[in-house]
Amino acid sequence: MSELPEKQVKRLRALIQEAETNLAAAKELLISLVGDDQSVVNSNREEVAGKVIEGVFDGQTMIGPDGKSYPVPANYASKSKLVEGDILKLSIADDGGFIYKQIGPVARKQVIGTLTQHDGAYFVEVSGREYRVLLASVTYFKAKMGDQVSVIVPEDNEDAEWAAIEAGL
Repeated sequence: MSELPEKQVKRLRALIQEAETNLAAAKELLISLVGDDQSVVNSNREEVAGKVIEGVFDGQTMIGPDGKSYPVPANYASKSKLVEGDILKLSIADDGGFIYKQIGPVARKQVIGTLTQHDGAYFVEVSGREYRVLLASVTYFKAKMGDQVSVIVPEDNEDAEWAAIEAGL
């Protein structure tokens, strides 16, 4: 069996992460539609019965202190404009529901770039550099290839691979 090119392996990993994220979002939506007494969160308290994990957002998932990857729903990451390095708190309810909260945003900067797509992924090209962006953000802002968009990137991370779309221009 021949070795898969690195691009294909990266794409497969991205597809798996996206599937995990979609599954987590589907579970959250199901619980919100069907309801579950154990998953009800009192609006006056932020605690949820179950396990609480803090981790770092890597652009698509949260990496816990044990190195384990936890799927962050793409719609939440887009809506909250999460960027690489943000600290998140994940509460896992007794019924398995995931509830994320951003607790430590990193310093950010806004830049303007052009939306592109290749290898099945979306990117924003900024001054010759590409940042990946979530499909959920692209569809939310109804952005099209070649559109100028404002994105948020970590201020102090020159190696960041991901950006959050702030707005279409």
